[in-house]
Formats: sequence, C-alpha cells, structure tokens
Amino acid sequence: MKSKRSILISLILLVVVAAIYRIFPGRPAGFAPQIAMALFAGAVIKDKKWAVILPILSMFLSDLLYHILYKAGLTDMVGFYEGQWQNYLLFGVLVLIGFLIKKINLLSILTGSIAAPLVYFITSNFIVWAGWQGTRGFGRPMTWEGLMMCYADGLPFLYTSIVATIVFSAVLFGAYYFMNNKSFRLKTA
Repeated sequence: MKSKRSILISLILLVVVAAIYRIFPGRPAGFAPQIAMALFAGAVIKDKKWAVILPILSMFLSDLLYHILYKAGLTDMVGFYEGQWQNYLLFGVLVLIGFLIKKINLLSILTGSIAAPLVYFITSNFIVWAGWQGTRGFGRPMTWEGLMMCYADGLPFLYTSIVATIVFSAVLFGAYYFMNNKSFRLKTA
C-alpha cells in the first residue's frame, strides 16, 4: 500500500511540475523540469519499472499536448520531432542517476542535479553529432573538431539545464518531503 501511495504522489508531483513549467512565458532555452523529474523518479520510486515509466509518460503527454496545439496553429513549438524516441530513451537512462541516490539529503540531491544535466549534455550532443549530419547537429563534420563544435553549440543550454534541474529538484524533493513528513502533516491539519 505504501508503495502505491508513493507512486501516486510521485505521479501527481511529476504532472504538476510539468504543467507549471509549460505556463512560464519566455523561459530560457533549456530551463525545463525533465531532468529533475528523471532524477526524482529514480531516487523516490522504489518500483524501478514505474521510476522509468513515469517521467517518460509525463514527457510524452506534454509533447502530445504541444503537438495538438501546434497542429491547431496555437503554438509554433512542435510536439514531436525526428529522433525524439532517443530523447525519451536518454531520459530513461537519467533515471539511473536517481537510483544512485541512496540517502535523500541536500548533498546527494545537489550532486545528482549537477551530474544528470552533464550526462545529458555529453550524451545528447554526441548523439546529435553522430546521427544527423546536415539535418541536425548543424551539419558538423564527423571529426574531433566537429564533435567539439557540436558541444560548443550546446553550451548555452548546459547552464540553464543545471540551474533548472537544481530548482525543479528542490521543488520535487521538497514537496515530496513535506507530503510524507508526519510531523509537518500534523502541524498543518
């Protein structure tokens, strides 16, 4: 029963955070909750299958909503794009970093909130460079210099990604702590 409650609380938190993030107008590029969501799910949800599924499901539903809005002409942000399945797969891998958080405390959350965006940055830019010459990755050459150019192209997103992951991790882990802390619930009841 406690496991199902944890999954339900986690799902609600993931959906609420994803929804809130989408309403921020003019947010900086790369400022998104998805990496924090993967980290949170891996650290909090004990059922590993659900830990991987929930952040990906949340992303998929958000992308589906954006795709519907795009098709209706209400946004210029497309919901689905070529190679997106690799992004979902990569976020599933980021859940593994959350699995490494054995004790939920400030240091482990901060460490994970820096490590996860770095892993995402290194891996996703490599995938873009290696997989889509000409159509993605800005057509960077298949050389060491081309790879470094691709990483340089992604640098503006790295900083905001790290900041966003720290902010959204604080929101997710903080909300989860307060929702599960009996003394907090008793004081507010």
